[in-house]
Amino acid sequence: MQNQEIIKTAMERNVRAVTARPSVGQGTAVTKVHWRHGLTCDVEEGPWKLVVGMTEKYGGDNAGPNPGVYGRSALGACLAIGYAIWAARLNVSLRSMDVEVHADYDVRGELAIDDSVRPGYKEMRVVVRIESDAPESDVLAMLEKAEKHSSYLDDYQNPVPVKRELHFTPAATA
Repeated sequence: MQNQEIIKTAMERNVRAVTARPSVGQGTAVTKVHWRHGLTCDVEEGPWKLVVGMTEKYGGDNAGPNPGVYGRSALGACLAIGYAIWAARLNVSLRSMDVEVHADYDVRGELAIDDSVRPGYKEMRVVVRIESDAPESDVLAMLEKAEKHSSYLDDYQNPVPVKRELHFTPAATA
């Protein structure tokens, strides 16, 4: 598959570059979020612009997908792309692939109704459907390798320290 060769070649080049100079693979990603109004935000990173919003049932105007949609999308897409990368790297042919992210929630925590209920997900499951000419054992080995090295799966499974830095400007009084 030509696409798999392109992916494999690019990944091998990246591995060589970062092995030779680890600093090439280190940095800080900056995503800017601007609150527009109500429950709508504009998000920008590099050339990408997204809108995030909330549905009417939360008091929003449904201007865009809610943050949970983007979070689940990030995990599912990161896994799907990682599977495709590792399939290329390990010479596992893929005919088709679908990834679903299922997240169980209880809004009582988010709405501060019950402090014993956490505001985040109770559990998440990833359902992967793959059609391949490769033996199932090769597909399973590829999935395990991809999941072991998935940045978003790691972020979801292991707490990442989050620090707040405030730059406050008092509103001008008339």
